[in-house]
Amino acid sequence: MPDTHHRKPEPSADPGSSGSLRPFLIWLGSFYSLWLALVVLGSLWPMITEHWPIAAAMAAGSYFAGSTPMGGGSVGFPVLVLLLGESAALGRDFSLAVQSVGMVSAAVFIFATRRPLEWSLLKWAMIGSLAGVPLGAAFIAPLVGDLQIKLLFAVIWCSFGLMNLIKLKGIVNAQGITATSTSLDREIGLLIGLLGGVATSITGVGIDMILYATLVLVYRSDLKIAVPTSVVAMAFASLVGFISHAALGNVSAEVFGHWIAAAPIVVVGAPIGAWVVNKIPRTPTMLVVSGLCVGQFVWTIFNQHVVGVWLIAALAGVVVFNGFFHLMHKAGGRMGATHQRLIEPDDTEVTILDPPGIDPPNQPMA
Repeated sequence: MPDTHHRKPEPSADPGSSGSLRPFLIWLGSFYSLWLALVVLGSLWPMITEHWPIAAAMAAGSYFAGSTPMGGGSVGFPVLVLLLGESAALGRDFSLAVQSVGMVSAAVFIFATRRPLEWSLLKWAMIGSLAGVPLGAAFIAPLVGDLQIKLLFAVIWCSFGLMNLIKLKGIVNAQGITATSTSLDREIGLLIGLLGGVATSITGVGIDMILYATLVLVYRSDLKIAVPTSVVAMAFASLVGFISHAALGNVSAEVFGHWIAAAPIVVVGAPIGAWVVNKIPRTPTMLVVSGLCVGQFVWTIFNQHVVGVWLIAALAGVVVFNGFFHLMHKAGGRMGATHQRLIEPDDTEVTILDPPGIDPPNQPMA
């Protein structure tokens, strides 16, 4: 019988401290020192100026990477592939490379400032991605054509955008998280890591969206927990994905030119997004994000002149994804009716709310 003890989202540092920016500032200083040395010693300034359009695009992309469950590649991929005409494989590899800096930087900021993370699910998703990403890179990604990568990317994010629009009120109003059994966390987390890892190996994104959807639909998680948790997962999967594709010889030299121009932007843009997400209203941010997700799907369809069977497949993919999201939401409703919720109004105190029909735990007599 699974253990159903209740647990709170864990802060990413010692609970006795309020967090410190020192580790993050050390990371920034180390990165910029290495980047500047690379640029100066390699005389790379002409390469940076040549690739300035992607650096400009990633100023916005990195902000969304840190403040939403969208990886920076969700902007970098369509800009490179649809606007600049690069191949889908290059867009994927650039997404993984730039997220390995930007989202890792956001993760360092999240750890340093002790943002609450759903570690019980996150750790298993990361373990699952250690298998899903390399296997996908080695055996599945090489079989997927250029148009199919573009359509899969578009379908994933369009489905995500529609899910946010349909469930917007519940998502932005959620507080805390539903307490579940640790065995359920393990099984769900490993599945997220495997499936999300394969999707990430093909498109450069995916595990972040799947983990986020699970947290907000099934666990009914607060965005202040769901977003940083998905950011950390995407940072880890990006590192694994880029290393996997590089080891397989899949990464072209052109990726480096885009990366060297965008890296100094995303290394601060993503942490800024991670900071801003707790300072501004949630609804406008989610509306903008959802609009971008749906918009890039329409852009892909028209830009790639998708008609016939591939258009039907893309539309069917959106319907299927949202069908799964609906089932996940129903599962979350059933879970919420049988498990307590943990609410952290100030990130330090835990209040246990009993769902309808659940008797409160016996209190010791005075």
